[in-house]
Amino acid sequence: MNNITRRSFLKDSFLTAAALSVPVHSWARVIGANDDIRIAIIGFNGRGKDHIEGIRKLPGVRIVALCDVDSNVLEREAQKLRDLSQPVETYTDVRKLLENKDVDAISTATPNHWHSLIAVWACQAGKDVYVEKPVSHNVWEGRKIVEAARKYKRIVQTGTQSRSSTGLKEAIQYLHDGQLGKIKLVRGLCYKRRASIGKVDGEQTVPSSIDYNLWTGPAPLVPLHRKNLHYDWHWVWPTGNGDLGNQGIHQMDIARWALNANELSPQVFSIGGRLGYVDDAETPNTEIVFHNYQAAPLIFEVRGLPSHAGSDKMGQYRGASIGVVIDCDHGYMVIPNYTGANVYDRDGNEIKKFDGGGNHYANFFKAVRSRRPGDLNSEILEGHLSSALCHTGNISYRLGTEKNPREIFEEIKGDKEATESFGRFEEHLAVNGVDLVRTKARVGAFLKMNPKSERFTNNSKANELLTRDYRHPFVVPEKV
Repeated sequence: MNNITRRSFLKDSFLTAAALSVPVHSWARVIGANDDIRIAIIGFNGRGKDHIEGIRKLPGVRIVALCDVDSNVLEREAQKLRDLSQPVETYTDVRKLLENKDVDAISTATPNHWHSLIAVWACQAGKDVYVEKPVSHNVWEGRKIVEAARKYKRIVQTGTQSRSSTGLKEAIQYLHDGQLGKIKLVRGLCYKRRASIGKVDGEQTVPSSIDYNLWTGPAPLVPLHRKNLHYDWHWVWPTGNGDLGNQGIHQMDIARWALNANELSPQVFSIGGRLGYVDDAETPNTEIVFHNYQAAPLIFEVRGLPSHAGSDKMGQYRGASIGVVIDCDHGYMVIPNYTGANVYDRDGNEIKKFDGGGNHYANFFKAVRSRRPGDLNSEILEGHLSSALCHTGNISYRLGTEKNPREIFEEIKGDKEATESFGRFEEHLAVNGVDLVRTKARVGAFLKMNPKSERFTNNSKANELLTRDYRHPFVVPEKV
């Protein structure tokens, strides 16, 4: 980063926080063939419960510690393991946990704003890391995990489990082998019902079981102004990334994998809004992101409203609600889930099918034993790039301006795929009772990026959103 003010802030924060942050270690236990890998799990009120359940069943792996800032959640999961004769140490503060030399690796499923800092601290403490998606809350800190993994020679896996699906591996290889000809367009879909989170009149009380200072971590420590602290953090910018970075990151990763794009897109813009209701959330519930790769465009669609007003079903695009659709010269592929893909000719006749799962946790521990990052199905660089595509799309949205449909069509009229996508966007909202003439959507900024430096070209406001002002002492260091 070339922002001098930001550099000075981070440098000063890192130095003054040294005594409070996780100490940097060069040691790490050599794990023998017959040794258990000792793992600690951090954050498990949601996805982390699957970490506990999935990891505890693996041979040669032992859960030795749990960490959560909610004492009720911590005790609940610790007691479950005790009942299975699997006692664990418990922690509220992740920094204390990372000082434990009897922990070889950690897995973390905290809220998004904690992912990168925990991963960097764990690498510095000599631990291997399984970090949930998105691996970062912003682009800059995601790159810092990659740097930390390289510097400390750590095994760092991203929680995008589709990468371990044998069916999807075969399907993507089929595409890369040119069996459907040249890829013309990749479209990601996140049509997932998200109701309003409601609107409160003022400051809410944080449950007494939660250490709110630790829960907030790198984000600004501000009063709670929504009904639910847990989960609804996804829909406010200081802690979440909307459904693009929540559910959509899985499909964004598959879309980028299909496109074989190994860097950020050189151009991005978005259209969207929080439409259909007014609540305490900030992130869009309806959004289109356009990543203009040279090989082929990647278009991503988010819809939180149902197929039509009063329905409990979601709309579909070529048979998929949450998935990826890849158009090619000789046909198209639909990836409607995490493990399978269907291939069709240009007339819509199915010509091939792929299916088969895999164990993403087991893949991580295989690499922990081998010490080869190449054994990982979703090494941290993959997670960083896919997460960053979500972030840059959201940056465009946040810098946008509200316009009526005629103005939007005028701006995108030269792009066939953009006009088609926005036409369906408008129709979807109309059947949900949203009139875009009265309730305007936002047209995001048209942004150009240097994929090598991962910075936008000639847009200081966009570059500011590539990172954040971290709250002392919870600072992702400039030099990991």
